[in-house]
Amino acid sequence: MLIAGICAVISACAGTTEMPRRHMISTANPLASAAGRDILRAGGSAVDAAIAAQAVLTLVEPQSSGIGGGAFLMHFRKSARRVEAYDGRETAPTAIRPDVFMTADGKRRNFRDVSTGGAAVGVPGILHMLAMAYRDHGTLPWARLFEPAIALAENGFAISPRLHGMIRASKDLKDFPAARAYFLTPGGAAGAILRNPALADTYKRIARDGAAAFYGGDIARDISAAVSGAARNPAKMTVDDIAGYRAKKRGAICRPYRQWRLCAMPPPTSGGITTLQILGLLERFDMARIAPSSVQAVHLISEASRLAYADRRRYIGDPDFVSVPVD
Repeated sequence: MLIAGICAVISACAGTTEMPRRHMISTANPLASAAGRDILRAGGSAVDAAIAAQAVLTLVEPQSSGIGGGAFLMHFRKSARRVEAYDGRETAPTAIRPDVFMTADGKRRNFRDVSTGGAAVGVPGILHMLAMAYRDHGTLPWARLFEPAIALAENGFAISPRLHGMIRASKDLKDFPAARAYFLTPGGAAGAILRNPALADTYKRIARDGAAAFYGGDIARDISAAVSGAARNPAKMTVDDIAGYRAKKRGAICRPYRQWRLCAMPPPTSGGITTLQILGLLERFDMARIAPSSVQAVHLISEASRLAYADRRRYIGDPDFVSVPVD
């Protein structure tokens, strides 16, 4: 099962030199991996572990993965031989218009000028999608899944070298008061302890009242106010936009590749179709006999990728708004 940089597999780890016999989880940060692993050891499902890990990633890897964004999740239930695809991608607020990233004379604005601020924010989808997956596949109590993240947010965590590097390299944090106060502090070096009691409070509400606590009340009003009052590119996101968000279950795209059956996330993400198309184009070549770094391998994979990405650019979009010729 894959979600936002998390891979949790129900299959305790057998040891550092052996393949795990029961379960395994991998994330972009060891604290998130540990949270998911502990949930698995407590008898939680893969979805339980993913929720716990996602909650921690929001805290320790905010530059890449958080409950303020969106994600896709694929779930395989071995007993039923069924693959399910959950779409928790962000959606545009109803007030957004096609020219939001254009200049007054109709030219495209510079990416850096529009990639931060209110207009760059979509209505968050991760928590709604995780709640949907939990209803289908969760086993432990919902509140239990947020305990690791709450403890880390209250007690603090060591800033990772990667997060420290991202903070130092960012040219935008200083322009946003809340982000500046949180990240740009004298003690913000790698290894320094960072605490986030406000996030702990948010998680306590979500743990107690479910995902609905995030999509309504004070939290939704705060999100709306932050987007509308952003120091750069303010945009209108209403509490109704947030309350109206709905995750979707979509049909996974499954295709044969040699002796295997590969399943991928369908649109609106483009990765699944593109990957399957690249493999389909390569299937007629005996790739196993070609050295991975050879000129021939690079040529074949590059050409297959070029063709697939041309189709990706031309045809793939959000199926709620455009017709995608998947087959």
